[in-house]
Amino acid sequence: MNREEVIAWLREEDEEKLQNLWRRVDDMRRGHVGEQVHLRGLIEISNICVRCCSYCGIGSENRRIGRYRMREDEILNCVRQAVNFGYGTVVMQAGEDYGITRDWMTGIIRRIKGETELAVTLSLSERPEEDLAAWREAGANRYLLRFETSNRMLYDRIHPPLGEKSSDRFAAILENLKKLGYEVGSGIMIGIPGQTYEDLARDILAFRTLDLDMIGVGPFIPHPETSLGQGSDDVAADQVPNTEKMTYKVIALTRLVCPEANIPSTTALASLNKADGRELGLMRGANIVMPNLTPPQYRVMYEIYPNKACINETSEACASCLSMRILNIGRTVGSGQGGRLKSNMR
Repeated sequence: MNREEVIAWLREEDEEKLQNLWRRVDDMRRGHVGEQVHLRGLIEISNICVRCCSYCGIGSENRRIGRYRMREDEILNCVRQAVNFGYGTVVMQAGEDYGITRDWMTGIIRRIKGETELAVTLSLSERPEEDLAAWREAGANRYLLRFETSNRMLYDRIHPPLGEKSSDRFAAILENLKKLGYEVGSGIMIGIPGQTYEDLARDILAFRTLDLDMIGVGPFIPHPETSLGQGSDDVAADQVPNTEKMTYKVIALTRLVCPEANIPSTTALASLNKADGRELGLMRGANIVMPNLTPPQYRVMYEIYPNKACINETSEACASCLSMRILNIGRTVGSGQGGRLKSNMR
């Protein structure tokens, strides 16, 4: 698939043609990653962040939310829940929080790997190479770091540097994660003010070039306590909409260009359509969901965007609900760690 074809599909509004796309993509998903939907238990371990990204509600400039960092025993209680629910992976996610020290996280990873058979995925933003190497050595399997957009000017606008520290997620950081031996996940936001169809097509084709193991795509949802949430003059003449339909298109095209990748049907998508958004994502190319294990008292404070789906559910309710939703669309709940198939690995 080339750039012109990707752009044409992104602009497509004919419902019959889109139904044909959904069927084609679902067949490809079935042929390459099967019918299993793998569950990855999400633990939002801290909402502290030194960054002030213009789209994220837990950025350092937001003074209206309470801040937290979970204790080790709280994290391990969530890990034990993941085992009891039959999940194959835990995902520890946080802002760029340097109170999460190298040694502290190393100890937690070692305990998880010593006490369970879970895969450990980290999503802890940009960290020094020494931290990433230590966590990989301790047994972390995967690292998730979305590059958000391959348009460098747009990236710098929404993700300003930290002091004199510049950021190159798109190339240097993701490549370094591969060299360290992580399975690498990344992805983008859809409909960022200033994002064009050309930008989005370039992002989708970049997934193939980057050879990512997991690819997460989701709509830009403005947070009222961010600069973009308060309105933007940077809307492009050829602006991509941040709609539910556009998100399905991007999931589908991502499956076409990266047939073997693990692709989640995200919470952000479910937040746009709480009734069946997650199911429709699974029927249009996705094969992963990430049920939330975060304790309720912290979950409400991890507000990267407003009106998140499942914000008031217990971990038990979330596990039961997602399993039922998966079965109701004729898929099966996955077993094991659910990594990218070895035959398709780099």
